[in-house]
Amino acid sequence: MQQFDVVVLGSGAAGMTAAIRAAAAGASVGLFEKADTVGGTAAWSGGMVWVPGNPQMAELGIPDSREEALTYLDSLSLGSIDRQAAERFVDTGPEMVRWMEEHTPVRFQVLQGFPDYHPENPGAKPNGGRSMECPLFPFADLGEWGPRVTMGPQLSGNVTIAETPLGRGAPGGVPAAELARRKERDERGTGQALAGRLLKGCLDRGIEPRTGMRAARLLTEDGRVVGVRFDTADGPVGVGATRGVIIATGGFEWDAELVDAFLRGPLDRPASVPTNTGDGLRMAMRVGAALGNMREAWWAPTIDVPTPTGTASWLVNGERTRPRSIIVNSRGKRFANEAVNYNAFGAAFHVVDVTTFEYMNNPAWMVFDHGYWTSYGLAGTRGDAVVPSWVTRADSIEALADQLGVQPDALASTVKRFNENAADECDPDFGRGGSAVDKWWGDPSKGTGPAATLGPLDTAPYYAVRVYSGALGTKGGPRTDAQGRVLDVDLEPIAGLYAAGNAMAVTAMGMTYGGAGGTLGPALVSGYVAGDAAAAPVQR
Repeated sequence: MQQFDVVVLGSGAAGMTAAIRAAAAGASVGLFEKADTVGGTAAWSGGMVWVPGNPQMAELGIPDSREEALTYLDSLSLGSIDRQAAERFVDTGPEMVRWMEEHTPVRFQVLQGFPDYHPENPGAKPNGGRSMECPLFPFADLGEWGPRVTMGPQLSGNVTIAETPLGRGAPGGVPAAELARRKERDERGTGQALAGRLLKGCLDRGIEPRTGMRAARLLTEDGRVVGVRFDTADGPVGVGATRGVIIATGGFEWDAELVDAFLRGPLDRPASVPTNTGDGLRMAMRVGAALGNMREAWWAPTIDVPTPTGTASWLVNGERTRPRSIIVNSRGKRFANEAVNYNAFGAAFHVVDVTTFEYMNNPAWMVFDHGYWTSYGLAGTRGDAVVPSWVTRADSIEALADQLGVQPDALASTVKRFNENAADECDPDFGRGGSAVDKWWGDPSKGTGPAATLGPLDTAPYYAVRVYSGALGTKGGPRTDAQGRVLDVDLEPIAGLYAAGNAMAVTAMGMTYGGAGGTLGPALVSGYVAGDAAAAPVQR
């Protein structure tokens, strides 16, 4: 049986961070991945990392404090945040950023101006600073590993978030000549930049991921985890871990049985790598792990978009915030501020009508007009292109309602009221356009006021797409202590077992999403902590 000091399961942001940190502390590290590609959902993401009090804020003269960050998280918790876990995240985050920049190829830069997701709450940063991203990274530096980083359906390619409309990039985008230069070395931004930099950090330390290795069971001796049994194409393989096993296998959103057992409401469309089937959760439960935060996910509304290989769950995070669009339920009624952050919007899908005992807002549709289409397009299709067949189209709102199975009079009344209020740049029903984050996510060409997100649906034809309750991943898993050690049902550490990222209970966040990068911030910090703790005996 092959032996390592530390075995890391999963090659996403948490797993690769843990592997790098453990190796830097002197441990021999085995990094194992279930899929044939590496990078996990982090490589599919926008790549933003939310860390309060990060060093880059200080360099830019943006004030922040421990007290402000904790006050902000507390204001969002509804009692669901573990205060000690939140303190560990806030205290360790800046340390993680400094260490990664000093010892790895990972670099961060603040997305200036990008507000926290609840910017009017106490302790928030309405003018940004806590959300960061990585600069472009040349995938040519990864050699044969470059093509083995997974790529999602919404890959932004050779640009950073700061260069897109969401990041308030220059009008017209990146010049064609500069894009051509970037493509020569395959310089990538967003989650690709983060995953590429982390992978380079692993390779620089001699940690080469082993793919096609599905972790099936933890191996134990006298109550201590001493290794892992993997299922591979060639049969079962055992690998020993003399110091510790770190579970960083992602969430359980692709396992229907676990979703039904634990989540608080419907999850119709996971928007993550399909290998997130709760393998780590099941392994931890078999050895007696205590669980936490199991009902929560990183919620996000999605639409179905056909691709050459099937159908992708497309995140409508920016699309639904732009003028000339609304989201309605089967009654033809709006039910939420469409421009609120995606995690918060996800909660609207979980509202139950206690009379009919149905989810009131599931199903739902995004409705928009031809002015929207020509200005923005949808899901990567430009507005000057032919409207694709998967978008429902009609010459009137009433005719559109008929096609959707929605009462025509109700939808017409909803659109009429929205248009009247949009003309006055207000939304008395749900407050759309009142928050700094609403206006940031909208159309920057419309200015910084409510018009950035409010605009009438008044130009035929009219269109609609079904909106689903989706998620970037789940937040529940084994509970951990301050060192990332998995706790048993008596809240005692299980010797030799650690967890990080979405594979653990993300109790520092509870049901909240602090700001852009709210998933990756805790993933990197927890990976950093677990990797250090698992290697600590070697270091001493």
